[in-house]
Amino acid sequence: MKKVSVSLFFLLVSCVMTFAGSIFVEGKYQNKNLYVQNGFAGSGVGFCTYEVLINGQVTTDEINSSAFEIDFSQFAIKPGAEVRVEIKHKDDCTPKVLNPEALKPKATFEPISINVNDQGTIAWSVKGEQGSLPFIIEQYRWNKWINVGEIMGEGTPEKHDYKFQVSPHSGINRFRVKQIGFAGTIKYTKEITFNSTATPLTFALGKDTKEVMLSGISMYEIYDSFGNIIKKGYGKDIDVASFNKGLYYLCFDNQVIDFKKK
Repeated sequence: MKKVSVSLFFLLVSCVMTFAGSIFVEGKYQNKNLYVQNGFAGSGVGFCTYEVLINGQVTTDEINSSAFEIDFSQFAIKPGAEVRVEIKHKDDCTPKVLNPEALKPKATFEPISINVNDQGTIAWSVKGEQGSLPFIIEQYRWNKWINVGEIMGEGTPEKHDYKFQVSPHSGINRFRVKQIGFAGTIKYTKEITFNSTATPLTFALGKDTKEVMLSGISMYEIYDSFGNIIKKGYGKDIDVASFNKGLYYLCFDNQVIDFKKK
């Protein structure tokens, strides 16, 4: 038992020592280089960094200076491709990557087309993606844009085609697609509209006010009199038995109505 414990101890120490002299930066290539603040080794002899690797390959960057650039062009990496940078340094010092966000995906897509058919299928084509980000499908309902679905983008510059099935409400429907990149940057497609001929839904409140009944299935949201959202979902019969007495606002189909819970 003692031999096993000693072996395990040396294995753990070995793992720590293996990673002690490396900094790793991972992400998607965005056509931008990394910049490193290097400085001298703790001993005062030579500089801190002694080797840089991109996806396991040693770079030819000039690292013997107080600051240097990691140039991705030397490996002909395509925009949006996965990259893993390893900066090996001496154990008595640590270099600093000044712009690690350079490898974070941004919303860079260029819309080519977007349309919606009579069945509520949205189709759009884009190019110029430089990293995989979700496309967020939004619908304008109840005087605001709301998220009705997401599809992960391919993340590469060539043309890509996407589709998403939405659930239209009665009357005029408005849709758009967006991506949110690093640091909250947002990019949108143009807005498209679709006129649904579906019969508008109606609303009824049970006699004991414990249930809200819709004439058909719909996305819904319920707010209290202070504007706080109390319940949301997708359905036809909505249980409100646990609600306190008072005034509430129900958003469903393309309507906003109020009701009193007794």
